[in-house]
Amino acid sequence: MCFVLFFVSQFQFHKLSDILDNVSSHFVKINNYDIITDNKYSTTWQIEGLSWDPAECGTKKISLPREKIWVPDIVINEFMDENRAPETYYVYVTSTGLVLDGRPFHVISSCRLDIYTFPFDFQNCSYTFNSYKHSREWELIDMRAEKPVQLFLEGGWDNLIVYVGGIFNLGGNSLRISTYTTMIWCIRRATLYVVNLLIPSSFLLSLDLFSFLLPPQSVDRASFKMTLILGYTVFLLLMNDLLPVTGNNLPLINVFFSLCLALMVASLLETILITNVLCGSRDFPPLPKWLRILVLKYLARLACMKKSCDKHFEGKTLFELVSASPLRVWEQCLDEMKKMSKDLLAIRHQVEEHFNNDNRTDEWIMFGQVIDRVLFIMYTLFIIVSLSTIMVLWLHLYSLDKRHSSSRKLYK
Repeated sequence: MCFVLFFVSQFQFHKLSDILDNVSSHFVKINNYDIITDNKYSTTWQIEGLSWDPAECGTKKISLPREKIWVPDIVINEFMDENRAPETYYVYVTSTGLVLDGRPFHVISSCRLDIYTFPFDFQNCSYTFNSYKHSREWELIDMRAEKPVQLFLEGGWDNLIVYVGGIFNLGGNSLRISTYTTMIWCIRRATLYVVNLLIPSSFLLSLDLFSFLLPPQSVDRASFKMTLILGYTVFLLLMNDLLPVTGNNLPLINVFFSLCLALMVASLLETILITNVLCGSRDFPPLPKWLRILVLKYLARLACMKKSCDKHFEGKTLFELVSASPLRVWEQCLDEMKKMSKDLLAIRHQVEEHFNNDNRTDEWIMFGQVIDRVLFIMYTLFIIVSLSTIMVLWLHLYSLDKRHSSSRKLYK
């Protein structure tokens, strides 16, 4: 039977090395600025002068209450709340005087998130372990090379964690505190947000785009677009929980959704304008000359409607020549006009008024068709540019993920 009697306070700690032995983490949640993790770190240190013969005592390791032995004061600087992990009351001491201590801790820490490229973003956060009582000359924390460790994250995150050792000078004096920094690189899983946010939004925007094919003369296009805007608004409200609430910058995806909604509203306003033009063009005054040249000549050329507008301009020019020189017409037809009766003059006057109204109506109808075509082209260009940008970002994220995966294999 072997009895080991000692008083821990009598031992002198001449040198401490490899205090922080291992850190393992399991991510629970990343939300806005808060990172909630369940971790476990193991510490080891040597007590000089403490040893026994395992053969004589029959054991190589004993457990001691933590309050009966000295333990290092290792803290995490990023702590924002108390440690809610279960307490461990014992440490293990080997026959050579090596002390083994493993403690779990529940960390709620802060991290600044850059969500500008959400959901194709990756974040960099850190944990800093250090002691406030022991300087660098005691070699409190061992320097380590970088190595990746796979963690398990909730909330649509992938990650790569890198351990980096470092020394910080505090206060500008000779006292140097040894620190151990855990750098955490988190890559968001973009597939969840692409499937639930971007693809449905693109479908609704495409549906609004193809609504331009509905003839406004015979179909109530405005009611269809108002229903579509209402559905898109409900979709944004339902998916609001998937969008980030806080961050340093406004996410590009919020700008994309705002532009989609703005285009839908602009499309509805344009449809109201076209419907008003088609239904009330007979009561409108003649189209101003500058507006007719700008829209029916230049914008029509950009909208690939030049031939239709050219025919309209030719007919309009002939009519203007006739109406601009009534004296010459009356001189040429003076002999025949004398032979006509007053009834024929009244009929001719009504016919001319009818043609004037038809020509003015045609101008406004052509104006509405050109504006409708221009907005359709703008819609198409916006969808092409937006989807191309999303694909480029997605491929870039895929290349980063593939690069990190290859680095994991190398370390394995």
